[in-house]
Amino acid sequence: MSRIYNFSAGPSVLPEKVLERAASELVEYGSSGQSVMEMSHRSPEYDAIIKECEALLRELMGIPDDYKVLMVQGGASTQFAAIPMNLMGEGGCADYFVTGEFSTRAAKEATKYGKVNEVASGKADNFSKLPDIAAAKLDPKASYVHICQNNTIYGTRFTTLPQTGDVPLVSDMSSCILSEPVDVSKFGLIYAGAQKNMAPAGLTVVIVKESLLGKALPFTPTMLDYSVMAKNDSMYNTPSTYPIYICKLVLEWIKNDIGGLEKMAERNRRKAKVLYDFLDGSKMFKATVSGPERSLMNVTFVTGNDELDAKFCKEAKAAGFYNLKGHRSVGGMRASIYNAMPEEGIAALVAFMKEFEKNN
Repeated sequence: MSRIYNFSAGPSVLPEKVLERAASELVEYGSSGQSVMEMSHRSPEYDAIIKECEALLRELMGIPDDYKVLMVQGGASTQFAAIPMNLMGEGGCADYFVTGEFSTRAAKEATKYGKVNEVASGKADNFSKLPDIAAAKLDPKASYVHICQNNTIYGTRFTTLPQTGDVPLVSDMSSCILSEPVDVSKFGLIYAGAQKNMAPAGLTVVIVKESLLGKALPFTPTMLDYSVMAKNDSMYNTPSTYPIYICKLVLEWIKNDIGGLEKMAERNRRKAKVLYDFLDGSKMFKATVSGPERSLMNVTFVTGNDELDAKFCKEAKAAGFYNLKGHRSVGGMRASIYNAMPEEGIAALVAFMKEFEKNN
């Protein structure tokens, strides 16, 4: 078997050890006589799986006891509506930092349920850098402040958080969750689509402070009401059973093989440094983001020539480096180097890029 180096932004690469474990348990999980995909979500066997998954996530992220962990469906994009419906309140408002495609979509969706204050935007710079966070005029009466912590398309990230006072901070961590330690207590709510760093597509994790529950707008669909999901331990309906099982395996891998999020952060910084150092010294390739705002998960770069970009992506794929083409809205290239991308994958990519530069 020959596996490619998969630099997809999502669904993305999973740890090979996790895939092998899942393959070995595909037909029969333990001594249950059935696959996890066949299990009743009400069975004792599956109840143990979902509880262990939550326990591992709480342990690795240090989630305080007064936060609920919800495992829901619909992707992070569904949360663009669920968040204002649960947190904004009737006649309420919320502050949004617009720093990329997904925070733009989130802010637009929230306007359906209340007033949205766009307190800062990076649009004028084509989202190549974050706006001045300290200069943002936050509304002290806002129901919450929303950020997208890592911008998958544009390759930027928040390295410092806005100071929101008593207003809950809400963060979309879809493309950076579990990549480094996070002080969960600084947030009112964290949400993440699982298909980048946690599991296959189909699972979304919401971590929400209990004091924020019970405020859903009257017309909030039952399936989007956090209180309902919390009361039923994410089992109001059939959850995404198999992605939750894979998530459990990924969390075990982070804990037992990597050594936790501190070690994961060290590994991710090493990977990113190797790639950024090459880009900064290259005469052909150029990183599109500079300074501390550079993402550790999504490295965006260009040659400055569209034809050369296309040639690079074509030859890279032929050499086993897949999904390096940049998002259709920005072009260029993007290497998504999530947790499961091995360090040797970065070294191999840089070696290929050096050879391509030499030949072109």
